[in-house]
Amino acid sequence: MDTTKRRALGRGLEELFSDEQIDFKQMEEKIINSTPKEQIVDIKLDELRSNPYQPRKVFDEEKLKELADSIKERGVFQPIIVKRSIKGYEIIAGERRVKASQMAGLETIPAIVRDFSDEDMMEIALLENLQRENLNAIEEANAYKKLLDNLSLTQEELAKKLGKSRSHITNMLGLLNLPEEVKNLINEDKISMSHARVLSKIEDKEKIDEFVDRILNDNLNVREMEELARNKDVEKTHKVTRKTADSEYSHLEDELSDKLGTRVKFKKNKLEITFTNNNDLNRILEIMHLND
Repeated sequence: MDTTKRRALGRGLEELFSDEQIDFKQMEEKIINSTPKEQIVDIKLDELRSNPYQPRKVFDEEKLKELADSIKERGVFQPIIVKRSIKGYEIIAGERRVKASQMAGLETIPAIVRDFSDEDMMEIALLENLQRENLNAIEEANAYKKLLDNLSLTQEELAKKLGKSRSHITNMLGLLNLPEEVKNLINEDKISMSHARVLSKIEDKEKIDEFVDRILNDNLNVREMEELARNKDVEKTHKVTRKTADSEYSHLEDELSDKLGTRVKFKKNKLEITFTNNNDLNRILEIMHLND
């Protein structure tokens, strides 16, 4: 990262964006633990507005209701982090807590006020959502692109910092090149990530439309689609291939890696799933419905 970018990040985020892996939870805890109790203030909910760089536009109403019920019973356990704006405050971290508190009928919420730049706010919002929320595929892809652009990182560096596989970052970014109508089908879960990964490697829009039609109407599975996409008559943005090593399980490794957003490997009748910290493990368990 160049010195200009480091200055833009500010002292508090220089450490966050060092060569070590990024962990939003640790950053947030550090801010909270280093803030004296007398500096945690109650702010009126109607004085707060969303971080303009927040990538998540749709929030799970059922989960918000669960959090609202918890807040009604126990209060807001962890303060949010905000910055002053011309009118009121902008939320840096904790938008779900704000929405749930509003749902619970509260008028105020405990908050820590910090002075962050617009660049800081963008990067924090992206990281919070990537590591705490189940963004839909297109939201996730856009978040990776913004981080790559704003932090001047390579895909390999970003994958390392986020604890993701390089192939996962590459596959997600490839989705952004798909036609809008296909992106909408992905967001609506009508096309799986594994199907979408193959579609993103096809150049010809007519061929993409043909495959989409067969996925929706003929239940074309991923293996069949990969075989068809390898046909020399199908023009590729880059070659569609599958790993040859451990070929019996390579297809499952790809599918699980995409689904879980982390490295997955079959070794000697064992399944290895990589996670970077407890927060990342909880994210994976939630995807697998094992953290209810």
